[in-house]
Amino acid sequence: MTLLRIANLSLLILYPIAWFTPLMRAGILPLFGLSEISVMTGLQSLWANDIFLALVVTVFALVAPYLKTIGLTLIHFDLLSPRVEKVLAVIGKLAMADIFLIALYISVTKGIGVGRIEVAWGLYLFTFCILTSLLISWKTQQKTPKTTD
Repeated sequence: MTLLRIANLSLLILYPIAWFTPLMRAGILPLFGLSEISVMTGLQSLWANDIFLALVVTVFALVAPYLKTIGLTLIHFDLLSPRVEKVLAVIGKLAMADIFLIALYISVTKGIGVGRIEVAWGLYLFTFCILTSLLISWKTQQKTPKTTD
């Protein structure tokens, strides 16, 4: 359980780093420089243009994964009932949805052929955080004693 605690606590640090690292570099034509897009720069752009979509992405990309990580931390230190794990699993699935949306965006843009997109290291870090959180959640469920309701 100690390793799960350490891994989960590290996510509390890695998530904010992943939010500010470049997910991709995008540009209209190959001749011009590519601008770096992170979760935060993408959200800033969304908040200026489409508040509803910005709210949805904020929940999926920031709130859901961080809330799940905090919840798992509380469970690991016996400050929250293990019965909450089912709710945290649903929250974790919501967090994975933004990785799908980013991958879809990259695929569609590359398929159109108008612009140029390069995947940056932040996408891998962000994906690593989400997948690690899923693994920690799964291992926590295995180690937690089952209660009958």
